[in-house]
Amino acid sequence: MAAIRGFGAYLPSRVVTNGELAARLNCEAGWMLDVSGIEERRYADPEESVSSMGASAAKECLEQAGAKASDLGMILVSSGSSERRFPGPASTIAHLLGADSVPAIDLPIASAGSLFGMALATSLSATHGNILVIASEKMSPIVARDPLERAVAPLFGDGAGACFISSDGPVKIVDSAMHSDGAFAEDLRLELDAPLQMNGRSVILQASRKIPAAITGLLERNGKPASTVKIFLMHQANQNLMDRVARALEVDFARFYSNIRRYGNTSSASMLIAAAEWWSDPGPRTGDLICFAAFGAGFHWGALLAQAI
Repeated sequence: MAAIRGFGAYLPSRVVTNGELAARLNCEAGWMLDVSGIEERRYADPEESVSSMGASAAKECLEQAGAKASDLGMILVSSGSSERRFPGPASTIAHLLGADSVPAIDLPIASAGSLFGMALATSLSATHGNILVIASEKMSPIVARDPLERAVAPLFGDGAGACFISSDGPVKIVDSAMHSDGAFAEDLRLELDAPLQMNGRSVILQASRKIPAAITGLLERNGKPASTVKIFLMHQANQNLMDRVARALEVDFARFYSNIRRYGNTSSASMLIAAAEWWSDPGPRTGDLICFAAFGAGFHWGALLAQAI
């Protein structure tokens, strides 16, 4: 049975506040906080790349898991903001880690890619052993290009996260559910050399329906009511969306870990960054049920259930 042995994260040092963006967007800093729950986000330096940030998160994850790059049997990397069409960042990250002969696979799935990576690693670990799942996003060059979109620019930040999945570890992976629906592909997309296009109303509407349904279906399949879940580690898309999901599941808002106020939406990296922070403090305790969930472009969405042993 696959298990989680640790997480890692990397956040750039530059902090961009709502006040800094407000002047460029001709709006109030408080309005950004009200509509998204975001107060500040991190922007990577020009020399920092999707690959370099991903490698930094991966190194921290390996250290937390007590492992080396030579212990890996596979690397899965999610990014929707890679700087080029090909090759993707996976092979470069593997090289930066010193894992040149390890198969490194790209998952270009914005927002939900880390969840899909964890679910795939759960199955693949039976044949490939230790698998490192990495998500890295550099959204700032995309959303900060002129003309700035008031509905887009305040939402996104940069960062990377990683998860070590193995045959043994303190948290076993119980089950997962993944879903896709291309009928809404045009509602959240990033064309080559073009601004990010987002139908915010459609995204929020679909996410607020599909995420609770995926979580509920997964929990019911495993005979676990939502009230028994210790912590929900969800893609940090929007605080209001996370609150909607909590209400739909009829669980306390406090059970949804949230760091979006400090980092904004870091797309596929956000869930792993949140998990890395929670893992560090307070972390899993024996018997804790942990539910991961994400929703993103495609649309792709799903949930993963784990339990501390």
